[in-house]
Amino acid sequence: MMTKLKVMIPLSTRAGVIKFAPVIQLMQQAPQDFEPVIVVASQQYQQLHTVLADFALTADFELAVNPAELRGRPDELSRLVHHLQTVVNAAQPALILTLGDSLATLAASLVGFYNRLPVAHVEAGLRTFDKAEPFPDEMHRQLTDTLADLYLAPTAAAKENLLFEHRAEAQIVVTGNPIVDVVKQCYQADYTSPLLTQLPPQRRLLLLTIGRVENTGLPLEGILRTMRDVVETNPDVELLCPMALDSRGFPLAQRLLANRARIHLVPLLALRDFINTAARSYLIVTDSAGTVEEASVFHRPVLLLRQNTERPEALFAQTTRVVGTDPTSLQQAVFELLHDKRAYRAMQNEDEALFGDGHAAERILAALQQHYG
Repeated sequence: MMTKLKVMIPLSTRAGVIKFAPVIQLMQQAPQDFEPVIVVASQQYQQLHTVLADFALTADFELAVNPAELRGRPDELSRLVHHLQTVVNAAQPALILTLGDSLATLAASLVGFYNRLPVAHVEAGLRTFDKAEPFPDEMHRQLTDTLADLYLAPTAAAKENLLFEHRAEAQIVVTGNPIVDVVKQCYQADYTSPLLTQLPPQRRLLLLTIGRVENTGLPLEGILRTMRDVVETNPDVELLCPMALDSRGFPLAQRLLANRARIHLVPLLALRDFINTAARSYLIVTDSAGTVEEASVFHRPVLLLRQNTERPEALFAQTTRVVGTDPTSLQQAVFELLHDKRAYRAMQNEDEALFGDGHAAERILAALQQHYG
């Protein structure tokens, strides 16, 4: 007989909530086997609540971190460890399920280690092998995998990284990435929106998303000016740029993009709207690794505004091209894909299973039961 597993799940980013949602929902559908304990620990407190509500989920424990009170990442890490320890004391979980590379993921892994609780890591094995890029994410995930006991790798390449680091193969399960589960659930063949409705059939939509801390200031200005120039010199192109209104980059984006013909600077889109709009875009320009995964499901070319990526599968499949933030490189890449049909078609890889087949959540739960049930 299987033991009912009480699983502590720390959430600290919008992307983390989205990826964990199908996992938590499946747990809730099997109350005889799983009891998820949802812990919100984030500076993005209100934003996380909004995303949780989109999936009809609520937190069991909450920590609202006021950024104004923090004295850097070490201070935030210590507060997270303290808070998560109080949750462990109160909830008495059987294991901790972490995801990705956030500071809360590292904190939860440390708490699990100190309490001799097993730690399972979703997205285990993602690597750039450069601890300075992306910073501090790369070191967070390396340290998390050092502390973890079960590695839920999204791809075969991630598994190879773990084996290279001498992780036990018996503790590695290739599950796919649950973001693919979410994309397949949210995609609507008959979807429409005011923007898409008013878009003339001959117009091509470019989707621009920028959210990483390093892409602020001068790098952000270069990106925005370049994309603005692309629109101004290509009359069949429209640009959609969703951005958080309270982000550091929004005032600059407003100054450079607002009230421009065929440019739409809008607040962050709801998840379903974003996925369905991205599926209907011609090209995606982003600094988000998660968007790279999402775009692979509907075969949209991606230009990645970073120096490297922990998702090499997209590079090998040629669905993503790393262009960095240099304006000249970005402009050349966009112009090529707008005007060279052969180059564009070469980036439309038809392999839907690049990052998973939509059943990652099922495999994650099966792995937890097999190892700890």
